[in-house]
This record gives sequence, structure tokens and C-alpha cells, in this order.
Amino acid sequence: MKIIVATKEKIRLNRFLEWLLYFTSYSIVFFLVSLVFKSFYIDPTHPLLFSILASFIIYILNQTIKPLLVRLTIPVTALTLGLFYPFINLFILKLTDWILGKYFNLLDIWVALAISILISVANVLIEEFVIKPIIRKVKHHG
Repeated sequence: MKIIVATKEKIRLNRFLEWLLYFTSYSIVFFLVSLVFKSFYIDPTHPLLFSILASFIIYILNQTIKPLLVRLTIPVTALTLGLFYPFINLFILKLTDWILGKYFNLLDIWVALAISILISVANVLIEEFVIKPIIRKVKHHG
């Protein structure tokens, strides 16, 4: 039996590092998706900076507005068997587009919907195959 004493500072540090892993991976996904789709534009003068800003804005929107949107649209999402949920992600992306203005643009709404689905899938895959194994390894050795 192994007894681990965790301090509040260590727990906070672990949570911060976990958040940083997610944040970094989401920023990279935005950057890569912007390279693939012509109708998804991130300012080419500082693409990593605006990918990071977009990730941060989306993080804030996902923590504040998205839960409310999900609750409000439960009937529609249930009626469509979950097919409406990507439109919530699309709304969050378009809101980010509006906030960042000319530095982050989604030009075609249907391509933007496909991009929101692709970003969601990429984030799930990165979380499952990269982030969670790193977190488990750190927790196991920590």
C-alpha cells in the first residue's frame, strides 16, 4: 500500500498543468485546421498567437455561455437525436469569430459546421490518446 500526501499547492499545480495541456492541444488543432481549410482564416502574420487567443476565448465561452445554450436547446437536441449539438459548437466558433474580428474568420457557414465537428473530433482524439495518458503517467509517478 502506498500513501500519497498531496498538498493543495501540488493539486493546483497538477490542475494547471492539465489545463495547459488541453489549452495547448486546442491551439495546435486550430492552427492545423486553419492550414487545411481556406474558409477558416487565422491571421497569417501571427497565426499561433491568434490560435491561442481563439482557444482562450472558446474556453471562456465554453465555461460560461455553452452550458446555458446546451440547457436551453435540450428539447431540440433530443428531437434531432443529438444532431443539433454541433450547431452549438458552431455558434461558439462564430461568436469567437465575431470577438476576434478580422484575425479569425469563418467564411462559409457549412464549412464552419464541418470544421466545428472536425475540431471536436480532433480534440476528443488528442484528449484520449495524448493528454489522458500523460496525466495518468504524471499521477502514477507523482
